[in-house]
Amino acid sequence: MSTERPRASPDAAATADGLTDVTAKGAVVSSMTLLSRLSGFARDVLLSHFLGAGGAADAFFVAFRIPNFFRRLFAEGAFNQAFVPVLARYKARGHEELKEFIALVGGNLGLVLVLFVAAGMLFSHALVTVFAPGFWNDPYRFGLASDLVRITFPYLGFIALTAFAGGILNMHDRFAVPAFTPVLLNASLVAAMLLATAAGADMPFALAWGVLAAGAVQLCFQGPFMARLHLLARPRVGTRHDGVRQVGRLLVPAVLAASVGQVNSLIDTVLASTLATGSISWLYYADRLLELPIGLVAVALGTVLLPNLSRLAGRDDAPGFGRTVGWGVRMGVLLGLPAAVALFILACPLIATIFHHGEMTVTDVAMTALALQAFALGVLPLVLVKVLAPAFFAHEDTRTPFRIAGVAVAANVVLNLSMFRWFGHVGLALATSVAAWLHCWLLWRAAVGRGYFPVDGTLVVSAARVLAAVACMGLTLVATVPSDAFWLSAPALERVVWLSGAVLLGGFVFAGALGVSGLGLRDIRHSV
Repeated sequence: MSTERPRASPDAAATADGLTDVTAKGAVVSSMTLLSRLSGFARDVLLSHFLGAGGAADAFFVAFRIPNFFRRLFAEGAFNQAFVPVLARYKARGHEELKEFIALVGGNLGLVLVLFVAAGMLFSHALVTVFAPGFWNDPYRFGLASDLVRITFPYLGFIALTAFAGGILNMHDRFAVPAFTPVLLNASLVAAMLLATAAGADMPFALAWGVLAAGAVQLCFQGPFMARLHLLARPRVGTRHDGVRQVGRLLVPAVLAASVGQVNSLIDTVLASTLATGSISWLYYADRLLELPIGLVAVALGTVLLPNLSRLAGRDDAPGFGRTVGWGVRMGVLLGLPAAVALFILACPLIATIFHHGEMTVTDVAMTALALQAFALGVLPLVLVKVLAPAFFAHEDTRTPFRIAGVAVAANVVLNLSMFRWFGHVGLALATSVAAWLHCWLLWRAAVGRGYFPVDGTLVVSAARVLAAVACMGLTLVATVPSDAFWLSAPALERVVWLSGAVLLGGFVFAGALGVSGLGLRDIRHSV
């Protein structure tokens, strides 16, 4: 068995003094995520054109959301939060022990996935009943969604193993590959739609098969990069290994702690299925735009913070740990706050420009824009949650985030039930944002109380500068962006030109105001 040490990667981003440039790593993940989000927009433009926001769209989005819910629960969410800190310990022990640990965890995960995927395909009707109970009285949507779930659910197995490999690559500073991988999903769905159009095939079923194909393609894509690290180990099943047991102990409380957003999203889907036809689709399209800042900022920060914080916690480097978490909070505010304000002000321009064509009606645009504005209120806390949670996971503490997430989920349920009958799908989006603020505040209080990061003058001054710059940007956009009536009636090219100008103007004003306030690159760079 080879013990060759892997060669340095461009992703490693080491500074001249041997430290790792966390900012550069974040930039790598953000750039790849931006590519993923842009390809995702191309996918969603075609989805809105061919599916719109009717019954078939609702059925497909439910069938797509079900495996993605479990994917984020088992893989990108709870599993990686429990797996990566333990992986960091075994990486420090040497290549052979690391490879044995990966083989056992991969084998156990694979066995669970095979059984779970088989059960999901067998009980697809039950899954649709749980995720979209409102479909029960609509035979068309219920039957179509059940059929589609049987095709899309195996995607969970492929993508969970892909995320498992991605966690290993991230721990070895190969951040670009896992961040690029979602592009392959978008490419697969675009290809499925184009082929279905050319062949006259049924669009929802073509998309379902495209989802399944994308899972296999993404998993195969990771293989060569794992091989370069000499970590393609033959999977084995076993529970006596100390590392496997530790992952198991951390996993159960991490399920809710790392996946509270998915639980809230599930609740939204369940209640939206009881509302007017199109509600699920309106929330989906709004959520897609919400995912842009969440992906570029929150996911990028969380991705680079967890392995680095795990290493710092393993070295008992409390000062370095605190500085790194503090840097993550400052970056979250710097990037998350302007994104939230821009999404709120430009909600209708964005939705109209991207989705208003084909089967997407004026009513669909208006309803989606209202949902996006409600979601935008929760952007900043959603970003900060992704920054604060790794501070606990790096210390192999999943119980505290678990308890806090439980409170946030309970609050979201109460708010949803209180608001959705009055405000429809907008009430569901607003409840998600309010619950996100509660989740963020509770995590913040716990992290500060445990001394995971200092709330000092640097943070206060940085936040004040960002707030002033965001105010300048917001006032400029309000004064210059045309009314909603323009966006709903103007030709497509004219909408694109105006939206591009608004985005560039807002970005220029924000950057200029930051520069005047004295915030520079030295305040953004961070190494560990």
